[in-house]
Amino acid sequence: MPGLFDNLPTPVDAPEQIGPGAFILRGFVEADALKLIGALDGVLKRAAWRHMVTPSGHRMSVAMTNCGRAGWVSDKSGYRYQPEDPLTGLVWPEMPDAFLAVAKTAALRSGFEHFSPDVCLVNRYQPGARLSLHQDRDERDFSQPIVSVSLGLPATFLFGGLDRKNPIRRLRLESGDVVVWGGPSRLAYHGIAPLAAGEHPLTGPYRINLTFRKAM
Repeated sequence: MPGLFDNLPTPVDAPEQIGPGAFILRGFVEADALKLIGALDGVLKRAAWRHMVTPSGHRMSVAMTNCGRAGWVSDKSGYRYQPEDPLTGLVWPEMPDAFLAVAKTAALRSGFEHFSPDVCLVNRYQPGARLSLHQDRDERDFSQPIVSVSLGLPATFLFGGLDRKNPIRRLRLESGDVVVWGGPSRLAYHGIAPLAAGEHPLTGPYRINLTFRKAM
């Protein structure tokens, strides 16, 4: 949206390439982290945190919610996007303008000029929470990238290749860092190692992750 993130600081260094079409933008949204957390508070008033269950019946350690045109859900029926929040029966909250602006700006900075996300998955990690290696395959459009924003406690990002057996890079992410991957790396395996305990002035004992996709 015009006027949002007009003064977004450009990192001193060029984007850090971690694979073909995959980059880390160090500190890219650090100055606007409070704005993003404030926008998230509005989302949470309508769609609270919840721990979803995998099709195998495993309770995910990461708490989640969604905003945008649809939300990613997991239960014994499988993984999918759906327009309604299963907890409330209502449509998911609209994606805040501040979210949309940072997603598009980060994608553009990484060479993806026409990114138009329609969903944002929001993950909250507490100490010990993790996200196992996986591919983002539930979206209909693989031509557009994934944009992932880190806020709060630092985390170890696991980034591999198109085969689960490919070598895995362990990359430290700090609050304000943004990871963008698309093109040849769009279906790369990735995850988050168990979160270490800590306290962050922005999020307390948690790490918040905003993940933008073109899903529908």
